[in-house]
Amino acid sequence: MKSRVVYSKKLALVIVFSALGVAVAPFFWFMFLGSKAYPTQHMINAILGVLVGPFWAAIAAIFIGTIRIMMGIGTPYAFPGGIPGGIIVGAVYWFLRHFGLNKKTRLTSALAEPIGTLLIGVPLSLFLFAPWMMTPEFLDLIAKEGALFAFLILGGGWALSCVPGSIIGFIILLVLHRVGINRETLFGEK
Repeated sequence: MKSRVVYSKKLALVIVFSALGVAVAPFFWFMFLGSKAYPTQHMINAILGVLVGPFWAAIAAIFIGTIRIMMGIGTPYAFPGGIPGGIIVGAVYWFLRHFGLNKKTRLTSALAEPIGTLLIGVPLSLFLFAPWMMTPEFLDLIAKEGALFAFLILGGGWALSCVPGSIIGFIILLVLHRVGINRETLFGEK
């Protein structure tokens, strides 16, 4: 019975945060090389990765990305740019918890979000989406300058989005922790 309650709570949090992500999407984004950078997605990844874990954070990123694309305020970059960050945050949280670190220290896993976005999402984007979505001039420049150049250009723009987003998510988690809302109190985990 407890697992059904935990499942329902996690699902409810994913739905609420997905709705929040879609609701603020039209207001908090900027264009960068054909990609719509969205710091709030990274904030949500940081929060959900800590509160509900990697699987659920990835599900929320898929929901938000899909709805943003359907609304015309997102691009296919939303998937490789959003999903890995939440997975990494959840995995780092799990790792820190299993090594016995205190609850407040575990919240720093929210700051790992850029690792997923930049080290996994950027290469996926460059190989899966960039060949079809970037201008021929930019693709020629990438061909001339090389993969590292492309990684630095796209990664630099995404860093402008994921670093502030993860920091904001971390601050929100600290505030929630201070008022007694964390993964342990929500789901009875140790």
